[in-house]
Amino acid sequence: MDVHPEALRGWVKRAETDEGFVPGTTSEAARIAELGREVKELRRANAILKSASAFFAAELDRPLR
Repeated sequence: MDVHPEALRGWVKRAETDEGFVPGTTSEAARIAELGREVKELRRANAILKSASAFFAAELDRPLR
């Protein structure tokens, strides 16, 4: 099995960072940051959907002319 040298170098660098041998952001910290961004985006989408549902619920409650 052939592994491209750059791929191997990246794996070694990530492993050294994760083990604390080299300073930098660990894979776990990067994943936590990614999940934090996802939570923020989902909360924003949820707020938009709640506002939209309240608007349409008010429209349904309005009597017809």
